[in-house]
Amino acid sequence: MADGVVSFLLQKLQTFASREWNLEENIKNGVHDLQIEMQSIEALMKDADAKKDHDHRIKVWIQEVRIQAHAIEDVLDLFRFQHDQESMRHHWKMRHPISNQIQDINTRLATIKKTKESYQSMASTSSSTAETNVPLIISDGGDNIVGINEPKSKLVSWEMEPNQKLKVLFVVGMPGLGKTTLARCVFETVKEHFHFHAWIIASKSRTKSEILRSLLGKLGCPISGSLLEELGCPTDGSDLENLMQTLKIFLQHKRHERYVIIVDDLWAKDVWDSITTRRGDIANSCREDDSIDINKLQPLSMVSSEQLFNKITFQRSGECPSALKEIAYEWKKIHDSLESELKSGGGLSNTMKVLSGSYKDLPYHLKYCFLYMSIFPENNPVKRRRLIRLWIAEGFVKEERGKTLEEVGEEYLNELIGRSLIKAHEIDFDERPFTVGVHALMHRIILSVSHEENFCTTVCAEGAEGNLAGKPRRLSVQTGNFDLSQDLTCVRTFFSLSSGKVSIGPNFRLLKVLDIQGTPLGNFPSAITDLVLLKYLSLRNTSIRNIPKSVGKLRQLETLDLKQTLVKKLPESVLKLAKLCHLLVYSYNMGSIVSFDSGQGFSVSTNIGAMKNLQKLSFVRAKRQHRMIQELRNLTQLRKLGIVELAKEDGSSLFQSIKMMSNLLSLDLTSLNKSEPLELDSMANNPPRFLQRLYLKGSLQTFPKWVSSLHDLVRIRLKWSSLSGDNPIEALQDLPNLMELQLLDAYTGTQLDFEATKFQKLKILELEQLKQLRFIVMEEYTLPSLQKLIIRQCNELKQVPVGIHNLHHLKELLLCDMPEKFVAQLRETGGGLRHLLRHISIIHSYQQDGSMEDLS
Repeated sequence: MADGVVSFLLQKLQTFASREWNLEENIKNGVHDLQIEMQSIEALMKDADAKKDHDHRIKVWIQEVRIQAHAIEDVLDLFRFQHDQESMRHHWKMRHPISNQIQDINTRLATIKKTKESYQSMASTSSSTAETNVPLIISDGGDNIVGINEPKSKLVSWEMEPNQKLKVLFVVGMPGLGKTTLARCVFETVKEHFHFHAWIIASKSRTKSEILRSLLGKLGCPISGSLLEELGCPTDGSDLENLMQTLKIFLQHKRHERYVIIVDDLWAKDVWDSITTRRGDIANSCREDDSIDINKLQPLSMVSSEQLFNKITFQRSGECPSALKEIAYEWKKIHDSLESELKSGGGLSNTMKVLSGSYKDLPYHLKYCFLYMSIFPENNPVKRRRLIRLWIAEGFVKEERGKTLEEVGEEYLNELIGRSLIKAHEIDFDERPFTVGVHALMHRIILSVSHEENFCTTVCAEGAEGNLAGKPRRLSVQTGNFDLSQDLTCVRTFFSLSSGKVSIGPNFRLLKVLDIQGTPLGNFPSAITDLVLLKYLSLRNTSIRNIPKSVGKLRQLETLDLKQTLVKKLPESVLKLAKLCHLLVYSYNMGSIVSFDSGQGFSVSTNIGAMKNLQKLSFVRAKRQHRMIQELRNLTQLRKLGIVELAKEDGSSLFQSIKMMSNLLSLDLTSLNKSEPLELDSMANNPPRFLQRLYLKGSLQTFPKWVSSLHDLVRIRLKWSSLSGDNPIEALQDLPNLMELQLLDAYTGTQLDFEATKFQKLKILELEQLKQLRFIVMEEYTLPSLQKLIIRQCNELKQVPVGIHNLHHLKELLLCDMPEKFVAQLRETGGGLRHLLRHISIIHSYQQDGSMEDLS
C-alpha cells in the first residue's frame, strides 16, 4: 500500500499548489520540486508494492519514503494551521521556517532517489513467480469438506437443468469461503454429463491469451490458425483476436452439444463464462439478462465451523478431547496470537495470502477506505452515513462531475461490498446497508496491515500509551481513561470508542477528524476551538449543553454532529463555518411510548442563509423565526431539511424557500403543537420533485394532493395527521417507488382498503394508534412486495387484515400493545385465525412492559 501514501500525498500537493496562498517564490519552487520528486518515486513504489514478497532492503526504503511523505504532509498542514490562525508574524518566527523544512525534505528525497536505479534492479531481478491460490479450507480427498451439501445440490441442479441456451453462473463471496472447493465438487459431479468440459484458472498472473490457450487446449480445439483458415476466416489479427475468434467458431460448431466451463479466480471483467470469483462487482457488472445468475456463497454456520475445526485439528476422532475443553486459557492464547500468526512466516501466512489478494487488487483510495475499518473494534458495525462522511473528511473521496461527494462515497462502499471485503450488517428498507462491518478474520488482517503501514494505531488496553512512539497518523482509543498529555501533533484523526474520559488539549493542534461520541462529556472542551484544521467533529451522545462562540474559528469544518446532546441553541459565530455541509443538532426521547414532543431541535441565527454549502440541516426550531425561514431559500444545496415548531402562518413562507432547493431529497416537518395544522397547500404548484423521504408530524385539514405526484418517494411517515375526509391510502397507492409507509394517528376512519395491484413496491407497512380503525381489507394482488407489517395500539381493530393470506412475501407480523382478544385469535392453541398466518415466519406480540410472546 506504500504507493497509496505517495499517491494520496501527490493529490494534496496538487491541491495545495492550486490555491492562492501568496507564497514566497522559494516556497513555490520547493513545493514544485516536491511534486516532481514524489512523482518519480511513485513509479518505483508501485512496482515494489506489486511484488508478492518484498526484499528487506526495499521494505526499509519504502518505510523511509513513507516517513518523508508524512513529513511533507506535516509541513503543508502546519502552513495551513498558521495561515488559518492569521498570525503571519509568528509564522516567520518559526525555528524551522516552512521554506527551510521543504528544502530539507527535498534534500532527503534526493538522497533516496540516488538509490533508485539499484532498487529498480532489485525489483526487476526479484522473484516474479505467480502467486499460488492457496485454499483456506483444507481438504484431504473430501473428508474434511463440511457445510457444502446444500450449496452443492443447488448448483448441480442449476447445471443439470435441460436448457438449450447459454447460461452463466457467478459464484461470489469473501476470500477463503471455499468458492473453488465448491466449484470443484460440482464440476466433478456434473462433468460426465457434458460432451466437453474444462477447468481453467484466470488469476492476475496470467494474460488473456494464456487463459484462452488453456481453455482451447482443454476443450480439444487446435490452437493455431488452421481452424480459421479451414473456415475461410482472416488470420491476420492479433494473437488475442485470433484466439477469441477460434473459440467462438469452435463453440458455434458444437452448439448442438453441451459443455461446461469453469473459470476460477477471475479478477478482470472481460474474461468469459461460468465463473467463480471473489469479485462480486464483476458479477453484477456482467449481469445483462436473465441467462446470468449470481450465487452468493455464505460463511459456514457455527455448527459446520466447529465440525471443520474438529476434523482438521483432531483428525482421528473428529471431536475435541474432553481434557482440552478444560484448558480454555490456552485457546485464548491462540486467539490472541492470530495477528502475529497471519504475518509472513507465521502458521497462518497462507491464509493471509488468500485473504489479502482482494485487498491488493484495490486502487489506493479504496485501500484507504477499507483500512479505515481498522479504527473500529471487531464486531462493532458502523453506520453507512457516518463512515462515508469520515471518508470525505479524510480526503479519500475524489470529486466527480455531476455527483456529490456523498454519492461518490456510496459508490466506493458499494464496490467494497461487491468485492466481498466489507459486508452489509443491517439492511435498510431501501436495500441499502444501514450498518457495515468486516469478517472477524479480515479485521485481524486489516489491523496487521494498518499497523505495518502506520495507518492507524489502536489502543485497546490501559497503560498502552507507550505504543505511540511510531508517530501515528490516526489514533483509536478503545480502552478506559487514556493519557493524552504527550505530544500528539502527528495525529490527524482521533477516535474515542470507549466510555472513558477524554481530555483534548493543544497537543492535537493539527487534528482534522475528532470523533468522541458517547464519551462522558458535560462541557464542550475549550481546546477544540483551537483545532483550526478540523473538518469533522462528532460529540454525539454526550451531555454537552452549550457551544462556545469560539467555534467560529473552525473554518475548515464540514460536519458538526451534535445528535442526542442537550444543545438547544447555536451561537451566531457558527455562520463563519462557510464550508459546513452537515449540521445535525437534535435529540429524541427514546421512551417506549411515542409522544408528539419526543424530538427536540435547536435555535439558529436568522442569518442562516449565509451557510450556502449546507447539505443537511436538522432540526431547526421555527417558532417566531419568520426571517430565518425566509433565509432558508439561500440554502440551495440542501439535500435534507428538518423543521420543528412550525406555525401555520409560516407554511407559505417556508415553501417559498423550499422551491429554491432543487436538490432536496428529504423533508421533515413538525407543527407547533399537536392541534396546530401544517399548511402544505402552498407547495401545490411547485413541489420538490426529487423528494425521496417525507415526514409530516401534525394535523392535516386535507391531504396535500401534490404528494401523489412525488414519483421518487420511497418513504412517507404521517403522524398525528388526524385525517377524516381524505383517505391517505387512496392518495398514496399509485406511487411507483414507495417502499415504506407509516400511519400514526393519521386517519380517523373505521376501515382501510388496499385495492388490487396497488402499492407495488411497498415493503414495510406500519399502522399505529388508529383509534377508530375496525377493519383492514387487502384485496388479492395488492401489496405484492410487502415483507413487514406492524400493527400498534389499534385497540378497536377486530382481526388481522382480511386477505392477509394472499401476501405471499410477508415475513414479519409484529403486534405491539394490542388487546388480548385480538392476540388470542392468532395463537396456535385455540386461535381461530391462526391458519391465515401459516406463511409468515416471524409473528411477535409485544406489550408495554417489554414482554414479548412468540406466536410464530
